[in-house]
Amino acid sequence: MIKERLFTPGPVPLPPQVIKALGQQIIHHRTPEFTQIFLQTRENLQKLLNTNRDVLMFASSGTGAMEASIVNFFNEGDKVLVINAGKFGERWRDLGKTFGLNVIDYQIEWGKTYDREKVSQIVKENPDLKGILVQHSETSTTTLHDLNFLAQISNSLEDCLLVVDGITSVGVYKVFPEEIGIDILVTGSQKALMLPPGLSILYYSQKAENRLERSNLPKYYFSVKAESKKQSKGQTAYTPAINLIIALNESLKMILEEGLDNLEKRHSILADMTREAMKELGLKLLSESPANSATGVFTPENIDADKFRKELQKIGVRVAGGQDHLKGKIIRIAHMGYFDYLDMIEVISAVEITLYKMGYKVELGKGVKKAQEILLNNLQEQ
Repeated sequence: MIKERLFTPGPVPLPPQVIKALGQQIIHHRTPEFTQIFLQTRENLQKLLNTNRDVLMFASSGTGAMEASIVNFFNEGDKVLVINAGKFGERWRDLGKTFGLNVIDYQIEWGKTYDREKVSQIVKENPDLKGILVQHSETSTTTLHDLNFLAQISNSLEDCLLVVDGITSVGVYKVFPEEIGIDILVTGSQKALMLPPGLSILYYSQKAENRLERSNLPKYYFSVKAESKKQSKGQTAYTPAINLIIALNESLKMILEEGLDNLEKRHSILADMTREAMKELGLKLLSESPANSATGVFTPENIDADKFRKELQKIGVRVAGGQDHLKGKIIRIAHMGYFDYLDMIEVISAVEITLYKMGYKVELGKGVKKAQEILLNNLQEQ
């Protein structure tokens, strides 16, 4: 018998409290019982983002909230800058083009972040920008983009919104949109919020709200105005993902009970353990600006990453691979959400065993030891 251990950057493992909530008999959504749960979930989302503003839930993957960000707050022909540094940066580009926006596609080598001087030059040449679209944590390359500089840039323009995909950063970092200067923030259920796929979440600022009346793009299911009116009263315009919302309330309780400072610190330690262990084994990290949600690492030149992943599965560990030109070259190890320190010791050990099995000269226990040292140092400081 082999027990599968999931280390993919979405979906992630589910806590027992979430599994229990998902397994309950379903209730009807047009009832006071559901309204009470919905309003409590909404309040907990506001606590997570440190805001009193609208935080909307859609029955969709995170891409649904990304689409809502376009169709509710922009007009056809609006000029937007897309920070395109990976597969999900490409998604912002494609969504913008689909709905007729004038997209400036700033393409960046995968694994790198944006150049400030380049962004400043683009903005100088395009002072009529209506939006800057970016991933906070680019999942495909495990790269973190600095939001503070982009917020400064967007706020310096007359009418420019900073639109952020926080799908693998919310719940890993303290992402407080009003403190940072984010105008639209989206996330999804299957990452650090520790749920199955099927829920997306959207926050929007007062500056963004001022755009709602002016947007001329077609919208129906993803209408922010329609959902805002209903959700403020504890209901949704259309059928909600009932059990996912009930389960989200449970996962948010866990997150808030841990405390957002502690949550951010835990993810930092998990990421540090993983990255430093991989380097100790002689492996090269993908990202020059690594995120704390997942670690991308190149396998040795003579070892195909997808074959390596299949060998890992034989001992019960499932990680993600690379996309497009990185397919067969990298693995991605998640450490967001329902992971603790010993989980990382486990996956590092599995990587060592599999490397050794596939002929890579590695000293067994070397990466594990490095991770243990990092953990011990942090525990001693607490």
